[in-house]
Amino acid sequence: MSRRVVVTGVGLVCACGIGTGEAWPNLLAGKSGVRRIAQFDASGFDCQIAGEVAGFDPLRWVEKKELKKMGRFIQLAIAAADDAMKMAGLTIAPEESDRAGVYIGSGIGGFDVIEREHSKLLAGGPGKISPFFIPSAIINLASGHVSIRHGARGPNSATATACSASAHAVGDSYRIITRADADVMICGGSEGAITPMCIGGFGAMRALSTRNDDPEHASRPFDAQRDGFVVGEGSGMLVLESLEHAERRGAAILAEIVGYGMSGDAYHITQPAEGGDGAYRVMKLAIESAGVPHEEIGYINAHGTSTPIGDAVETTAIKRVFGERARNIPVSSTKSMTGHLLGGAGGLEAGISVLALRDQTLPPTINYETPDPECDLDYVPNQARRSETRYALSNSFGFGGTNAALLFKRWEGK
Repeated sequence: MSRRVVVTGVGLVCACGIGTGEAWPNLLAGKSGVRRIAQFDASGFDCQIAGEVAGFDPLRWVEKKELKKMGRFIQLAIAAADDAMKMAGLTIAPEESDRAGVYIGSGIGGFDVIEREHSKLLAGGPGKISPFFIPSAIINLASGHVSIRHGARGPNSATATACSASAHAVGDSYRIITRADADVMICGGSEGAITPMCIGGFGAMRALSTRNDDPEHASRPFDAQRDGFVVGEGSGMLVLESLEHAERRGAAILAEIVGYGMSGDAYHITQPAEGGDGAYRVMKLAIESAGVPHEEIGYINAHGTSTPIGDAVETTAIKRVFGERARNIPVSSTKSMTGHLLGGAGGLEAGISVLALRDQTLPPTINYETPDPECDLDYVPNQARRSETRYALSNSFGFGGTNAALLFKRWEGK
């Protein structure tokens, strides 16, 4: 028997704020969190900007002696998970711990740890490598730490599907609850990879914006003057519960998750399929899995990274799904403010979609100044918008042609 699944908590940690209470108002206000990179000297790099989580002090959440066991992506995940659990008003009781799980995705994981420990190896030999190197870096340790912290002894897993990783983690968690393998899932994604190798690697691909003299306007999805994406860091977490579990404890329900789609391009390692085929199919699958008429979809939180090809292809895919009605559906890319969190993007943007439904307010696509003939939808330009919206679709697409789409419904009671 398939069970209904609701969202009771959202935790956001990103360049726009630490915690949902700070990040969400800034997102609605259209405030960019993109700045010049502070975590290392980027003066010799083509791209010198990123969406860093400024002022993040992990000691607010973790004891100093524990930090050596955690890459930055783990620290950010712990902060966002705590934020989501606090909003949900949920403490996992020992007698329920086997029915509560954790599922957190990341695209790169502990890149910062890998670079640091490799430098130690080169400078001093293998004896200088930390014994905590491996557990600090591997992607599933975000889930591991969060499960230990909250006493969740049910399903414990992780995804590493590039920029779709955390959307897959949320969707898979939804399915875990629908098939009664758990009652509660803490899920989403995290990324903390603003490092020399990450920025240098994407820079070598010519994928990044080089608008270094104007960081706040560098990420400009769908705008004709876009010149590449901006790397962001942070974490987005959701608390999902079966409807019965949430009602039994009197939880405040934010939204319901009703659809999930997965697809593969089978086309190219980095470029999207021609005509947006993978994106088209994944949106279609998410909507059809929910049994919702296309006419009901009232908002799309786009993948929208600010790359010339990607934005145009996603626009084409949306038109293929919705036909002429596509131009009447508000579409926004919050990466214009946060940068692109890579594997953490889907979790962050799923949380944003839930909050948009809760507050009936759509966040904007900022820096939209010059229309592109190939990108001719309603991108909620530059200002948030009040909107009566029942269903919100959140898109995530990753290298290797791995795609995910999540469909949320405004909570209207049973």
